[in-house]
Amino acid sequence: MISDDAPIWTIIVLLGIGTYAIRFSFLALLGDRTLPPWLLRLLRYTPVAVLPGIVAPLVLSPPATDGVFDPARFAAAVAALAIGIVTRSFLTAIAGGAATLYLALWLLN
Repeated sequence: MISDDAPIWTIIVLLGIGTYAIRFSFLALLGDRTLPPWLLRLLRYTPVAVLPGIVAPLVLSPPATDGVFDPARFAAAVAALAIGIVTRSFLTAIAGGAATLYLALWLLN
C-alpha cells in the first residue's frame, strides 16, 4: 500500500539528488584546478550581491507582520546598516539593530 505522502517524498529525494549532483559536479570538475584571476575577482562579490536579496524582503514585508511594512523593523535595519558601516563590526551592528528594534517596538506600541 502506497502512502499519500509518496509523491512529496519522491520530490524531496529527487531534489536532494539534483542538489548533490550540481555541487559535486563543481567539486569534481574544478576541485583540483586553479580558477582564473578574473573569475576569482568576480566571485568575491557574490555574498555582497546575494545578501541584500535575502534581507530586503524580510525588512520591507516581514512575515511577522503578515507582509505589512513595519517602521520598527525598517528603523532597525537602517540602524544596523549605519552601525556596521561606522564600526566595521558585524556583532556591534547586530546588537545595535536588535536594540533599535526592541526600542522601536516599545515606542510604537
